[in-house]
Amino acid sequence: MASLNKISIIGNLGADPEIRTLPTGSKVAQIRVATTESYKNKNGEKVEETEWHRIDLWEGLAGVTEQFLKKGDSVYIEGKLKSEKWTDSSGVERFSYKIRANVMQMLGKSQKSETSTPASTFTILSSEVNDGLPF
Repeated sequence: MASLNKISIIGNLGADPEIRTLPTGSKVAQIRVATTESYKNKNGEKVEETEWHRIDLWEGLAGVTEQFLKKGDSVYIEGKLKSEKWTDSSGVERFSYKIRANVMQMLGKSQKSETSTPASTFTILSSEVNDGLPF
């Protein structure tokens, strides 16, 4: 049976990227991206719902993220959903999800910055990710 794990989002960074270099030398950028949906409820009132997405960008994508992105910038992200499981200090198993990006495109100027890169300048594809992880 075939399967597909693919996520595409367009949103804005909620904070500046967090950049780490692993002991193996691999670089990873972590960003938080907000997507907002607007609709009218049954009473005709406008409602906005914002979802926050945690995203990991590796190697080349991490370098571009570090160099060009900051809080408020708009991005298109494509990748796959990854789950994480851990046990908290109370002994309760917890789960969270993040997106492992393999495509990132900057979507023009943020509302807070006049120096962001125009949308047509970069589309970054990462088809080869060598992060030292077994999955």
